[in-house]
Amino acid sequence: MSKQFDVIVIGGGPGGYIAAIRAAQLGFNVACIDEWKNAKGGPALGGTCTNVGCIPSKALLQSSEHFEHAGHGFADHGIKVSGLSLDIDKMLARKDQVVKQNNDGITYLFKKNKITSFHGRGSFVKAAEGGYEIKVAGAAEETIVGKHIIVATGSNARALPGAAFDEENILSNDGALRIGAVPKKLALIGSGVIGLEMGSVWRRLGSEVTVLEALPTFLGAVDEQIAKEAKKAFDKQGLKIELGVKVGEIKSGKKGVSIAWTNAKGEAQVLDVDKLIVSIGRVPNTIGLAADAVGLALDERGAITVDGDCKTNLPNVWAIGDVVRGPMLAHKAEEEGVAVAERIAGQHGHVNFNTIPWVIYTHPEIAWVGQTEQQLKAEGRAYKAGTFPFLANGRARALGDTTGMVKFLADATTDEILGVHMVGPQVSELISEAVVAMEFKASAEDIARICHAHPSLSEATKEAALAVDKRTLNF
Repeated sequence: MSKQFDVIVIGGGPGGYIAAIRAAQLGFNVACIDEWKNAKGGPALGGTCTNVGCIPSKALLQSSEHFEHAGHGFADHGIKVSGLSLDIDKMLARKDQVVKQNNDGITYLFKKNKITSFHGRGSFVKAAEGGYEIKVAGAAEETIVGKHIIVATGSNARALPGAAFDEENILSNDGALRIGAVPKKLALIGSGVIGLEMGSVWRRLGSEVTVLEALPTFLGAVDEQIAKEAKKAFDKQGLKIELGVKVGEIKSGKKGVSIAWTNAKGEAQVLDVDKLIVSIGRVPNTIGLAADAVGLALDERGAITVDGDCKTNLPNVWAIGDVVRGPMLAHKAEEEGVAVAERIAGQHGHVNFNTIPWVIYTHPEIAWVGQTEQQLKAEGRAYKAGTFPFLANGRARALGDTTGMVKFLADATTDEILGVHMVGPQVSELISEAVVAMEFKASAEDIARICHAHPSLSEATKEAALAVDKRTLNF
């Protein structure tokens, strides 16, 4: 007889493992199926985020930032460095160790919460008495039954037609994290989050980096003023960003990659590089799920169709994270995972899509929550804006990192905060104050009236809120 569970989660990434833990906390008997493998072939819980995404990329961003500081920034502080060299193998080994620590942490949490972990690929077999029959295809195939199924299978990197990933010359985010030597010349197709972060890593380590972006605007989803400020910083750093391009034939060989492309003026170009990273978005991962075996509905993108509560068209089958609509963000998946577990328990899970923060971990960092100025203009909403530059912030000066600003957008009548946008030092941490404020429907004046520690970067947030009412104190 197949093992029976109250909840089976398919996928052990941020959405899946968090859903499993919350369901277990609520008293359910929970199983989680995940197929990621570590270097030894064992389980590696954490999904794309932990294994080839958020976590390893931040490890390399930190390492590369240290290298750049040592080579260029320390001198300003009176610190002399001679004989600076790079041990790329050590750097990658540290990245791998950070990943392993996170893998092991999730394994510990599963044990702590008495979650049964299955290593293999989960797929639907059929509706069965007591729920749904799920096949686990691993070292040994077995079948389990769950009353509730939560699909959290994530997403895969989108390949460019005619340029399949080989993870040697043409790289996805996975291969971009495993380059064994600093390429002299590196190209990226796509200037989204992953592209900019990976481009930043290898530029700091010595690569000549060119970014080819099809769209005519840089970071179109970001507030235009913030995006322009960020691009100025990237241009100054030597990150070559070409906008409005059309990519043609891509040839990969022993000497590297040759990319035919046309610039915004319509002029034909050829770019020869050692490595090419393709970062043109991600696609929902429903491969091998056998959705058709139970009639699970997918949309035209291959994503699982869900309602506002993450319910699919099938009773007691839920889906969360990258495999459904909405932003492909780890923290969005986590919030949906918690909400679904609580809904299964009869509670009222909460996810507010209007207060999901976005972060790009470049230098300067870019972070935002809520609506952009161009969105407010498009919908004809009357608003007030306030900005404050890090150039006028004491802590930023002491850090020697004064690029960027904080920007508030508030309703012209009620002063309710509609969006907060930042580019500058450590804004990935500063954005949380804005998220909390917006979740509680705060006004810009609420932030302006709160005492912020001095000297701190967070004072720029207070000052930008003051700027909405044209009463900054330090600028």
